[in-house]
Amino acid sequence: MQQPSDRTQVRRLPDRGHYDTETIHAILDEAMICHVGFDGEHGTVVIPTIHARVGSTLYLHGSHVAGVLRTTVGKPVCVEATIVDGIVAARSLFHHSLNYRSAVVFGTPRIVDDPDERMAAFEAITEHMLPGRWDEARHPSGKEDRATRVIAIDIAEASAKVRTGPPGDDAEDLDTDIWAGVLPLTTAAGEPEPSPDLKRGIIVPPSVADYGRT
Repeated sequence: MQQPSDRTQVRRLPDRGHYDTETIHAILDEAMICHVGFDGEHGTVVIPTIHARVGSTLYLHGSHVAGVLRTTVGKPVCVEATIVDGIVAARSLFHHSLNYRSAVVFGTPRIVDDPDERMAAFEAITEHMLPGRWDEARHPSGKEDRATRVIAIDIAEASAKVRTGPPGDDAEDLDTDIWAGVLPLTTAAGEPEPSPDLKRGIIVPPSVADYGRT
């Protein structure tokens, strides 16, 4: 259990705050994307991107010209990921909410130059998006490697906030004839759609056919 910092301390509804690495890592691992907030060349910017966690390190990657990767190295950033688990419908509009799990990470990115760490980051990001795909597809070429920037952020200053359970209606509303409860939400994969230029006879690989996000 890490101690919350001034930036990670959950102040509103503090009972929903979590500071253990297991909860924080689990949210980062399940969330499909994260959002990165930073001071860019033209003001404060928040950018969505794919991420991956390896141990206590969060990796982001993209083009060398991408602002989030080009301007944040050595400067503080905030990374946030959220999973929505349900819509909370209360008897009163005031108490409507969402059941969710969110994680916030503060840190200063470093650029990843080591070839082995870069390849491990590429693999982690691929597997985060589509488990099993790393062993099915062509790996990055030298040209693709050189065109990609990878940054790493230490997950040392982080917290999570989680809401679960039914609505928290006021006592005077409990006898009303208004439905209240939770509408669960999940992410489900649809039928795979082959690329129109796919050669005939190629079957759907396990990473796609067996996809399931937990």
